[in-house]
Amino acid sequence: MPRCEVVYARPEQQFVVGVELPAGATARDALQASHLLETCTEIDPASVVLGVFGKQVAADHVLRDGDRVEIYRPLKADPRIARRARAKSQGRRR
Repeated sequence: MPRCEVVYARPEQQFVVGVELPAGATARDALQASHLLETCTEIDPASVVLGVFGKQVAADHVLRDGDRVEIYRPLKADPRIARRARAKSQGRRR
């Protein structure tokens, strides 16, 4: 039975939930077993983006013992656009 962690972070709070899953369990199974969908109602199960150790995976990705399933929050702004805006505003101050 694979043992995995499911992690999610809000700006002010982090959740780390250990789960035991049957062999062949997927990232989606780990998410459901963690009960974070009930605790963190802002997570949309239809559009959730999951990862394992920092690499994005499909919800049907089969887990191995010791994997850490990460639930990613959507970005508020595209990092490239935000970086350009900061660089542009800093250029005006000089």
